[in-house]
Amino acid sequence: MVRKEQLRRLSEVVWEIPRETRADMRVPARVYATEELLEQILQDRSIEQLLNVATLPGIQQAALVMPDVHEGYGFPIGGIAAMDLEEGVISPGGIGYDINCGVRLLVSELNFSEVEPRLEQLAKELYRAVPSGVGKGGQLKLSIRELDRVLEYGVQWALGEGYAEEADLEYIESRGRLLDADADAVSREAKERGRDQLGTMGAGNHFVEVDIVDKIFDEGIAEVLGLFPKQVVVLIHTGSRGLGHQVATDYIRTMLSALPRYGIRLPDRELACAPINSPEGKRYFAAMCAAANFAWTNRQLITWEIRQAWREVFGAAGGRLRVLYDVAHNIAKLEQHTIDGTVRRVLVHRKGATRAFPPEHPETPAPYRRVGQPVLIPGSMGTASYVLVGLPGSMEQTFGSTCHGAGRRMSRHAAKRQVEAEALKRELRSRGIVVQAGSVRGLVEEAPVAYKDVESVVDVVHRAGIARKVVRLRPIAVVKG
Repeated sequence: MVRKEQLRRLSEVVWEIPRETRADMRVPARVYATEELLEQILQDRSIEQLLNVATLPGIQQAALVMPDVHEGYGFPIGGIAAMDLEEGVISPGGIGYDINCGVRLLVSELNFSEVEPRLEQLAKELYRAVPSGVGKGGQLKLSIRELDRVLEYGVQWALGEGYAEEADLEYIESRGRLLDADADAVSREAKERGRDQLGTMGAGNHFVEVDIVDKIFDEGIAEVLGLFPKQVVVLIHTGSRGLGHQVATDYIRTMLSALPRYGIRLPDRELACAPINSPEGKRYFAAMCAAANFAWTNRQLITWEIRQAWREVFGAAGGRLRVLYDVAHNIAKLEQHTIDGTVRRVLVHRKGATRAFPPEHPETPAPYRRVGQPVLIPGSMGTASYVLVGLPGSMEQTFGSTCHGAGRRMSRHAAKRQVEAEALKRELRSRGIVVQAGSVRGLVEEAPVAYKDVESVVDVVHRAGIARKVVRLRPIAVVKG
């Protein structure tokens, strides 16, 4: 285990483990955290995993983790690593099993007083409309040929099928489609797992949540984003379901067998990787892009289902649910960044980390360009979530990245031992939160006590100058598998 004495404090909220700490490290490792959060982080293997990431061929500047970091598969969750395109590697463990797990925020025209009388009805209608649970399929079952179109065209497919509005695409990262996707790189087994899972939430920490705008930190930016006090919004958190999981499984196996061919020695086999320009690396990247397109389409189908439920409850008086933004937090993206004074194209792995591009970045939707890209940070069930915007510091420090959530501090098994379901429901009810959940186990595993304090996590990235707090959201209804 890494000891606190091994970390050098660079600022109030940034710590570094020098490259010289281990002979195999190619770059230093940096941790974004307060002293209190750092004490929590050091309780698991996440920093040891970060040092392992710092050994990978082609890694640039530093291996990074955000304040919500916790132990993951190979890479820690909350990790960021940028790889040189010529000498670097791509690692499925640096993206995660749930490829393009991400968050979408829908904003309504209604305030809390207009929604509160029908809140119970809304929660039930959302639970009915959005299929949830482990392995649960939806109403849509695609042929393999049609699924291939989803994998290659993403949300553009949903638009053609009537599940999206033209305006939705502008407010989705990469407009909901990565052009390097290749459906042929996705196995038949992965496709079979995904055929009936579009428009489904899954289980674990995935949810649909109804929130209100509880506090505004920057009125000017909130106005640009179309957010106002007590406004009712809907947060969606899910990813690529079984299809993405199978893609990761397939290519971890492929890369483990290919390691000797490329002479890559790893401190942990869970870091299985291949050179970006190798046949295995190119094929995985194409499959990952396809799974990312599937995930964006999944969140789009859920948006369509939520809009249907919203109309069912509120009718024409409910107005339109607009996509504020949709952003991934498990993905690898080809991006341009300034490294040692030179603009270079690199492959940025973000695993439990969110893109946070600053004002005037060309990939930020035009209506938001003067304020920065929206960053969506869900908290734990029953606590606050946040909307932030990216700042120039993200490009200078973290390859345009920030945190992705509160971050677990307790395992699911530990939460089940400590939390009693009925007591949790009573606690949430006392906070004015309506809960619709298909599984008692799923509910207790995601109890607020199992997570770090989201206020502290968000405060770190705000103080570090990589993202700015805009509004805090407070949950009023939670729907889970």
